[in-house]
Amino acid sequence: MTKQKFLLSLIIAVFTLGNLSAQDFKAEDILGHWFNEEKDAKVEIYIDNGKYFGKVVWLEEPNEEDGKAKLDDENPDAELQKRPVMGLLLMTSFDYEGEGEWENGDIYDPKSGKTYSCYMKLESKEKLKVRGFIGVSWIGRTTYWTRP
Repeated sequence: MTKQKFLLSLIIAVFTLGNLSAQDFKAEDILGHWFNEEKDAKVEIYIDNGKYFGKVVWLEEPNEEDGKAKLDDENPDAELQKRPVMGLLLMTSFDYEGEGEWENGDIYDPKSGKTYSCYMKLESKEKLKVRGFIGVSWIGRTTYWTRP
């Protein structure tokens, strides 16, 4: 192989590998069902008026021991403590920013009753990085969701 052919092959390989790592995501790639990291809940992400939302559509244990539906009992608002976790709106008003990233949204954690600013980024079409934070994104927690 000549030096020119080798260099051309190397350039093509680098360009091809670079394109594989920077996947070409579309806004609709996030739509559908996602397991949370613990796999004890499934969230459906959907679009409404150009914004992205997520709601609980499945729970591993949807009911308490007495058979009644699990409620949002950690919510600081006493009136909201009466609502069931199943069907609960967890994620609100995300904007698609391109390159597999959604920002400017909020995420509610029914296990703590707290709401956080949030952004999401697709790591692949099967893995979603979800980062909740207070104030600035470097003060927060990251979790990874996967497709069922």
